[in-house]
Amino acid sequence: MEIWINPQCSKCRAALSILDGDGAEYTVRRYLDDPPTVRELEEVLTRLGLEPWDIARTGEETAERLGMSTWERDARARARWIEALADHPILIQRPIITADDNTAVVGRTEEAVREAQQRSARGLGPQGGGVRDRAAQV
Repeated sequence: MEIWINPQCSKCRAALSILDGDGAEYTVRRYLDDPPTVRELEEVLTRLGLEPWDIARTGEETAERLGMSTWERDARARARWIEALADHPILIQRPIITADDNTAVVGRTEEAVREAQQRSARGLGPQGGGVRDRAAQV
């Protein structure tokens, strides 16, 4: 299981607290320091079952500067949204938790975090607790 976080985000800290309290094993990705590529975003969107505008933080100053509120939300505009998220990772909703069963959730609630844990427990990933920092692996 991997969790994309911004350490300054209270929802991210809450998700980490839940995972730590449950002894979950996961990898931390500080996505502002290690931004996802367009391909990674496409993959996580597939796992989430969402579109890029569904995980875009359109209230951010960067989104306003880009004029994202006026962008179309259809198949033709999808690549534009994904490229904006890749170029400006601050716009990505957080935390995103990728489960070991090839699904993902936006972990903004305790229920969503626990759902990711349950999916990972049913998946093929390692169990036993522990935190890995993705930055140390890259």
